[in-house]
Amino acid sequence: MSDKKTVFMSMSTDILHGGHINIIQKAAALGELTVGVLSDEVVSSYKRYPLLSCEERMKIAAGINGVSRVVKQNRLDYQEVITELRPDYIVHGDDWKTGFQKPIREECIRLLSEFGGELIEFPFTENEEYGRIEAAARSQLSIPDIRRGRLKNLLAAKGLVTCLEAHSGITGLIVEKTSVFQNGAVRQFDGMWVSSLCDSTAKGKPDIELVDFSSRIKTIDEIMEVTTKPIVMDGDTGGLTEHFIYTVRTLERMGVSAIIIEDKTGLKKNSLFGTEVPQTQDSIENFCEKITAGKKAQKTSEFMIIARVESLILERGMDDALKRARAYSAAGADGIMIHSRKKEPDEIFRFIDAFRKEDKRSVLVVVPTSFNSVTEEEFKLRGVNIVIYANQLTRSGFPSMRKTAETILEHHRAKEADEKYCMSIKEIISLIPEE
Repeated sequence: MSDKKTVFMSMSTDILHGGHINIIQKAAALGELTVGVLSDEVVSSYKRYPLLSCEERMKIAAGINGVSRVVKQNRLDYQEVITELRPDYIVHGDDWKTGFQKPIREECIRLLSEFGGELIEFPFTENEEYGRIEAAARSQLSIPDIRRGRLKNLLAAKGLVTCLEAHSGITGLIVEKTSVFQNGAVRQFDGMWVSSLCDSTAKGKPDIELVDFSSRIKTIDEIMEVTTKPIVMDGDTGGLTEHFIYTVRTLERMGVSAIIIEDKTGLKKNSLFGTEVPQTQDSIENFCEKITAGKKAQKTSEFMIIARVESLILERGMDDALKRARAYSAAGADGIMIHSRKKEPDEIFRFIDAFRKEDKRSVLVVVPTSFNSVTEEEFKLRGVNIVIYANQLTRSGFPSMRKTAETILEHHRAKEADEKYCMSIKEIISLIPEE
């Protein structure tokens, strides 16, 4: 039996530089080195989406001199690794002593101590050139041909993805950069939902398709300029079929990942009004023609057209909703979005269960604005693929801004408002990339 020490280190990078090679060589000098390559899902949960797949990154790691073995690592923490491998040493840079990985480090030390293992940390390599390399990698992620397909990649890797609404460059940056550490993992939103409601509201206009397509495209362009995550566009009714063809081509060319269109006609009103206002549902035949025309207009396979079924909103019944969903899928829709105004999720669950018995392939989307007590985990277990938080940034932002304005008026100065409601300018600027 070999007396050689066993060493483990984790790796996520898809662009190797001198700093990586340096720490790998130091780790290999300690004993037989196993490298854990973080899965695409793990990497995308706490930093940018990897340019190379996990399998490609594992091949790169295996080719590095000094690496004895490569394994796939499915968690950011080290619990499974330490339990299964019981390494003598775990090697890491010293950059995780603070920040969101600090609890992971502390747990790693505790688990190693149970059998005499040791954490060895080397100084993190700070280098301007490495920073430029990483910035260049991030810029690659915003290229339309790379960005467009990322939603499908995430769906394949995770099964369920989450999108939060963004209606400007700064709200896009909030979606892009917000993260929390929870249960040994970092959680982020996977993508952005560009809502017609929120886009219209930000411009002070009613949500009746009054904001034209050119203006909607400008909003998307502003968000895309400063972010890298996939974008799903709220396409309202999609307009005339002849116009929808060009909408699809424009969005696809820009790098948008998907458009969701609803099966209504005429002057569009927000779905949450339901039958309280006059709303007309399109015929199945007409809407299927629109879907088919949009799919034929596509130039790539990555872009998705998702059909939004309004039958439950308009109280047309479950049978009508399922009939339409079947027809839209058969017409070529990549997915179905089902919506409801009810606070309890019962009818949504009934639809999901019935639809999934017949269709295991189509992407299933929910927007839990009303039925907001259901967790993402429960949706995933039932067969949902995309959860969209459609208007929460808009709804939380406006009350705070109004209260700030009222407080300034009441006190004849800004001190009280600044202390209670305002983020510092320094914190805001830190969200904004310099290049």
